Amino acid sequence: MPWLQVRLAISPEQAETYEDAFLEVGAVSVTFMDAEDQPIFEPELNTTPLWSHTHLLALFEGGTEAELVLSHLELLTGSPLPEHHAEVIEDQDWERSWMDNFHPMRFGQRLWIVPSWHAAPEPDAVNLLLDPGLAFGTGTHPTTALCLEWLDGQDLKDCNVLDFGCGSGILAIAALLLGAKEAIGTDIDVQALEASRDNAGRNNIAEELFPLYLPEDLPQVQADVVVANILAGPLVSLAPQLSSLVKPGGRLALSGILAEQGEEVAAAYAKDFDLDPIANRDGWVRISGRRR
Repeated sequence: MPWLQVRLAISPEQAETYEDAFLEVGAVSVTFMDAEDQPIFEPELNTTPLWSHTHLLALFEGGTEAELVLSHLELLTGSPLPEHHAEVIEDQDWERSWMDNFHPMRFGQRLWIVPSWHAAPEPDAVNLLLDPGLAFGTGTHPTTALCLEWLDGQDLKDCNVLDFGCGSGILAIAALLLGAKEAIGTDIDVQALEASRDNAGRNNIAEELFPLYLPEDLPQVQADVVVANILAGPLVSLAPQLSSLVKPGGRLALSGILAEQGEEVAAAYAKDFDLDPIANRDGWVRISGRRR
């Protein structure tokens, strides 16, 4: 069955008004999409943040007249519609279509992220099973990719690793699969800790090898390797704490940093670490170094 899809370019302030209006005129679903590939990291709990430029997509049953929908929307909202587009789209297996967009991804020389419905391209490589599209980090964003490539290039044998802001657990699990003897994960979001736990189980990681904590419950530790893929602001403000979590001679990798924020973040760690050249990918950077 074909569907009528109406796309509306809105601001976050308009979201609730137009969502209610679309449902009022008979939309069977309403979806918000990023119009500019602008990431949102670490939203506040119980919030649904939107992008500064958002597309609202509404689906209507086939046979619905677009002009009638649009005119009713204007009547309900009392103002001319923002930029919009209506089209008829054919029905399809949406789950299958979504899955077809994701394939195994290689990071560095040894590490692959493999969706559950794909066979590993290199069965003898280090294969981390993770389904792209899950929340909290899947390797598709440059910040995660930068950290995964860094981990792949490290000798992690017998190392203790701390993943600060672990999200999906992707970095800690990768470290364990790459040879670390233990990884600790911490995150402010209990849902992230649950996602990390589930993904560890999917990769046959024993619970005792990957303990998970809320930040206030994190034990006093110093790790051989600390990774933190969060945001530039917290990385700067938490620099004393994060630095103290790294053993003397230990290694640190930071990401979630826009290119223009790199120097500020690096400066916050320069007194305690011998820093590597800043790594850049698609406008995002990774800062790494060894503690003196």
